[in-house]
Amino acid sequence: MNYIKLALLGSEGAGKSAVLVRFLTRRFIGEYASNANSLYHKRLSIDGRQLNLEVFDPCSQNTEARCILEEPVDWADGFIVVYNISDVTSFLNAKNILRQIKEARTDNYEGEVEVPIYLVGNKQDLCHARQVGEEEGRALALENRCHFKEVSAAENYQEIANLFTKLIRHVMAQLKHRADRRRYSGSKSMAKLINNVFGKRRKSV
Repeated sequence: MNYIKLALLGSEGAGKSAVLVRFLTRRFIGEYASNANSLYHKRLSIDGRQLNLEVFDPCSQNTEARCILEEPVDWADGFIVVYNISDVTSFLNAKNILRQIKEARTDNYEGEVEVPIYLVGNKQDLCHARQVGEEEGRALALENRCHFKEVSAAENYQEIANLFTKLIRHVMAQLKHRADRRRYSGSKSMAKLINNVFGKRRKSV
């Protein structure tokens, strides 16, 4: 069974936990603040493949909380970064989180590593109180080379299920690409070793 690891990041009040629970249970839980990190597990089938999904939901990140990002950035295969469309501060925090993900992946892997990310503008049902335009979200996603979607955890399960499915497919494709590259690199190294060994033998004969 394939293991897929995702992390949800966002500031307090963005509704990231509500988005996750909506996906996992179809239920809307409303808002709650948590001071603890949570790890959720779900088995699902996508495109005929059985997957074991793990989703890390750390306590909310504010602008200064860089240390909270360290664990999920190293651990996750993909990310969902959530902001509240009716709170511009949560959008600025999402922008900061995207920057930190990029910097951490670059530093930890000695060069930038492409990682699937979904930027999610939550609380679309609060459009009357909107502080962040949809075009601003799209522009930020484009700048960071990630997917973008506005949703309402309170009103629409299907849109949230679709974005998780799309992200998981992207992660699966990325993991396959990395595995193929490792196999290709390994086969080239083996071929070089064999050529070196047999080349030396031919010279000695």
